[in-house]
Amino acid sequence: MSQGLSLGRGPEGHVDQLVRLARMAPRIEPFKRPDWEPVPNDGCVNVEGRVLFFDETIGLALLRFGQHGKIHEHPGPNDTVVSCLEGHGYTTVGGEVAEIHSGERVYWPADVPHGLWTKDSTMTTLMCERPAAGKSGIVS
Repeated sequence: MSQGLSLGRGPEGHVDQLVRLARMAPRIEPFKRPDWEPVPNDGCVNVEGRVLFFDETIGLALLRFGQHGKIHEHPGPNDTVVSCLEGHGYTTVGGEVAEIHSGERVYWPADVPHGLWTKDSTMTTLMCERPAAGKSGIVS
């Protein structure tokens, strides 16, 4: 009969891993681009961004569009999900145009031309980039 209580399976059971993780000190790191800055890409007009996190598996950025803000239509190397957090604007994917409003998201597949813009409104979005199927990491 066992003297101790075993909550996990094997030497690295799920509960054992949680207990080990709970004992780790928090790893606090700064954002890659912590302040609102103009998006430095060609074809971006009146758009500011903050890069929250970016590595080979995922990229997260906030984008803030002023009135008549624009990210020109272009193909991107990564799969991207754009979530509209505030306001509204427009998006294009493969030549099809649609309005996007707060609380909605759009998927941009890799290598398909896409764009995002506002007219007389403003908009804040969260962009989540991830490697396209068959690719080992994000292309920056």
